[in-house]
Amino acid sequence: MSNGFSPYQMPAEYSEIRNAARDVCDSGVAPHAAEADATATFPAASYEALRSADLHAPHIPTEYGGAGIDALGTAIVIEEVARACASSSLIPAVNKLGTVPLLLDASEDLKQRYLPPVATGEAMFSYCLSEPEAGSDAASMKTRAVRDGDAWVLDGVKRWITNAGVSEYYTVFAVTDPEAGSRGISAFLVEKGDRGVSFGKPEKKLGIKGSPTAEVYFDSVRIPADRLIGTEGQGFSLAMRTLDHTRVTIAAQALGIAQGALDFAVGYAAEREQFGRPISGFQAIQFMLADAAMKVTASREMTYAAAAKSERVDPDLTYFGAAAKCYASDAAMEITTDMVQVLGGYGYTQDFPVERMMRDAKITQIYEGTNQVQRIVMARELMKGVLNR
Repeated sequence: MSNGFSPYQMPAEYSEIRNAARDVCDSGVAPHAAEADATATFPAASYEALRSADLHAPHIPTEYGGAGIDALGTAIVIEEVARACASSSLIPAVNKLGTVPLLLDASEDLKQRYLPPVATGEAMFSYCLSEPEAGSDAASMKTRAVRDGDAWVLDGVKRWITNAGVSEYYTVFAVTDPEAGSRGISAFLVEKGDRGVSFGKPEKKLGIKGSPTAEVYFDSVRIPADRLIGTEGQGFSLAMRTLDHTRVTIAAQALGIAQGALDFAVGYAAEREQFGRPISGFQAIQFMLADAAMKVTASREMTYAAAAKSERVDPDLTYFGAAAKCYASDAAMEITTDMVQVLGGYGYTQDFPVERMMRDAKITQIYEGTNQVQRIVMARELMKGVLNR
């Protein structure tokens, strides 16, 4: 079951990526998942396991010292890590989220300076878009960047920043022209060690507790002018283009969580006996497992299709990225809830991983755009005729 079903034969290279990722995750990530959740601490041992296998930021191109794994292969890596530990899957996922703006629009000098440390695992990257009053309405952000000679000075606060305080580098979106609306937003690269950068206390969350989420504060943070990513005033467009690509990684994360819960429940149902036989022999259980498997399979096909479109930058990527993220995360929430039900009372305890998976799944319906926002995105794309055949 854990390899999933597909109506087509994947190239061998993707099976090799999956097998390598699974081996690392089974031995070096899964054993730390429960502890990371229970203690709400960053899984450093899991990070080292992924780093040693070059799976912590697999998307970084080879010219910057990375593994150069394409969007589909990266989705498979994230899926496999999430199957073992959702918190740890945010290591490759958020490294991609933070660096995609550089890959899309940064100067070659900026790429050469900041991508190699991520490729080697010396540094991680985070993405700073949301604010206390700018969540789904990201264009209403208040963080300001003012040009001062050969520098920019940033002031403001970003909220819900994944791996805040752990990452060395941050892609930060700030208003450079308050009169221009969304066209007055620009993107900048900020280092953790820049004077004036500080972090709030980690949020106390329902799930993904091993991945710290906190506010990032910018108090007159002065950075060199060459740390502007792309063109002044094009930051909001860059943020949205980035999310087109990285929503695929959230779909992959949700898929992995769902697959992990299904795998565990299938094994449990085959061993747990009631009324003199394994509960896998009861139709009620069989139907829940069959429905879960069907949704996992559909999620995988949508996620992989979206990943392929991301790699090609197809014109319908915005629709497919939103659709894959929305479907896979809704499915993950349904599946993990049902797999807790399969385990009954045991599923409600922390002695078994499905309750953690259920808690972890919820955030996939919320971050990188709530699923209500995804439906708005999809509807707008439909009105543009993007899917006309």
